[in-house]
Amino acid sequence: MAQPDFCSAGKTGATLSVDAARLRTVAAVAPMREAEDLPLDRALGRVLAAPPQATVDLPPFDNAAMDGYAVSTRDLTGDGPWSLPVSDRVAAGDTRPLILQPGKAVRIFTGAPIPSGADAVLMQERVRRDGDILTIPEAPRAALNIRRRGEDQRAGEPPLPCGHLLTAPRLALLAGTGIPQVSAFCKLRVGLFSTGSELQEPGTPLSHGQIYNSNRVMLRALLALPWIALTDYGILRDDAGAIRTAIRRAAEENDVVISSGGVSAGEEDHILDALRREDATLDVLKVAIRPGKPLTVGRVAGALYVGLPGNPYAAAVTFGQIARPALRKAAGLTEVPDVWIPAVSGFDYSRTTGRREYVPVTWDRRDAMGRPVLQRLGRGASASLRPIAVAQGIAVIEPDMPHVNKGQPLQVEPLLA
Repeated sequence: MAQPDFCSAGKTGATLSVDAARLRTVAAVAPMREAEDLPLDRALGRVLAAPPQATVDLPPFDNAAMDGYAVSTRDLTGDGPWSLPVSDRVAAGDTRPLILQPGKAVRIFTGAPIPSGADAVLMQERVRRDGDILTIPEAPRAALNIRRRGEDQRAGEPPLPCGHLLTAPRLALLAGTGIPQVSAFCKLRVGLFSTGSELQEPGTPLSHGQIYNSNRVMLRALLALPWIALTDYGILRDDAGAIRTAIRRAAEENDVVISSGGVSAGEEDHILDALRREDATLDVLKVAIRPGKPLTVGRVAGALYVGLPGNPYAAAVTFGQIARPALRKAAGLTEVPDVWIPAVSGFDYSRTTGRREYVPVTWDRRDAMGRPVLQRLGRGASASLRPIAVAQGIAVIEPDMPHVNKGQPLQVEPLLA
């Protein structure tokens, strides 16, 4: 919902809640439609564009779930123990059409096909064998330790739906059902640039009043995903004409354009003016978020535009909370990851209400319920780099919460894998 219009950074209109801003940003996205065929060994991290059809059942035949002996429960009537002669041996990869004779047992190994006539596999640790005679102290139930044909996946059915990220286990599932290649959405084209005449790249000597461009390295790392094709346009100096030209070029060459800096309302913040001159449709201008209220989202020349704040922590938070969900939709991803976990505050903190705040935290213990006991890092300044760099996670404090007390439940998004 819209919040009271405070700290507007010179922009007009209502201030949006984080959730409203996220929804509006995602709504401005045109999902990817172009696709390409990829072999499985080149599809890791890509987004499935069409559901493939399994070519075989998985598993393709009834097989043993462990090493032991295949028997028929029909031979184990009355009171035990029972004695059966071992008539054969079958291992994984055996292609013989083996038949279990009545009153016999077959030595079997994990993954081996179940002989016709057998309906249970006895663990080798639960039986005794003396020569070729197997002694069974306890009768098994039917289907014990047997993996049935098709219990994982049926032939002709899709193992995965469209829009799923192709992870290593999912690729294994596709391979197991005989699928050699997939249709994956083409990579999302993302253009990135930084604005600010004060910025220099690391390794370049600094003059008085200059700083190193940390946002570029951070955002490049955040965008280093298999489903993104990134173009870095470097640093744009505070020149209105150059910024407008760069925005136009980036929008024509990419599906999404992301910038950092220049989205406030100072005389040297030219992004908003350039967007308007390029007939951009602006969807989000002010967000009730701390840090990171100055934010610009819209569409220009057919591309989604996300203008992040220049301060590093503010850029990191707004990227994660607003830009990333939009990027996922633009790439064709339909899964919504749930990364927040319950935690408890280990600190006291008084704050001004009205904005949802994201606080860098760490923890070295958990409470009796297993929840991390959070410790706040730094002062939460939007230009700070060290707190977010050493944080184990980011805790969220809701807009209407004036005080955070020790022991108070919070939600935290872990940062360390």
